[in-house]
Amino acid sequence: MAKNEQQMTFWEHVEVFRKVVFRCLAVWTVCALVAFCFKDWLFGIIFAPAQADFILYRGMCKLSQLTHISVLCPGDFTAQFINIELTSQFMTHLKVALWTGVIAAFPYLIYQLYGFISPALYEQEKRYSVMLIGFGILLFALGVLLNYFIIFPFSFRFLSTYQVQEAVVNQISLKSYIDTFLMLSLLLGIVFELPILAYFLARLGIIETSMLKRYRKHAFVAICIIAAIITPTADVFTLMLVTLPIYLLYEASILIVKHTKRTST
Repeated sequence: MAKNEQQMTFWEHVEVFRKVVFRCLAVWTVCALVAFCFKDWLFGIIFAPAQADFILYRGMCKLSQLTHISVLCPGDFTAQFINIELTSQFMTHLKVALWTGVIAAFPYLIYQLYGFISPALYEQEKRYSVMLIGFGILLFALGVLLNYFIIFPFSFRFLSTYQVQEAVVNQISLKSYIDTFLMLSLLLGIVFELPILAYFLARLGIIETSMLKRYRKHAFVAICIIAAIITPTADVFTLMLVTLPIYLLYEASILIVKHTKRTST
């Protein structure tokens, strides 16, 4: 810890933290405003999984041609979106812009918060902190990308084309689509932080490698249940698409806990 950091009073720390919060809010606001101005581009990305020519569907059709398995190609489909509330479209635009601003500014926010707490860390702790922050951001991004390119398109296609009777036509509300998209993205991003959680629990002595190995079967069942909750579709294929990467993260967590115990002794 630097000498001037040791001599800072409580209110001086509060003042430094206030400046950090102000800079974070300023950058978030700028990113959100930029996202708000690029409405067509932003919502073009968000509504891409609802189009029949989305990259996932085109890839499955090409795979169908190569393997001669026609069921792999989902075929054409159309989705109708409606808005029944006067302010819903504007508020949806604002909400999506704010969330996009958070995502765009997230590395800067983490950098500022790390800069605030880093003087209180030892050199070894600083190295581990930088690695954990980078790894955590990467895992969260992988979870969000998995949802965008695979989980949400499958879920949306199944639910938007499912009918109890042909007389009942599906018209998806704008709010329902956006809320489901954001919820699944957030859930997948959080679930992918499992190795980071395992690291901290191992550092606190709460979990050990032997315990994780002993409850491996129980963990697989729990992961299947979590995957079933996350994915609103009823098909086994989508369920396994979520279950497999989460289980691989569980196995990675075992290795991380083993390494953590070795380095802490």
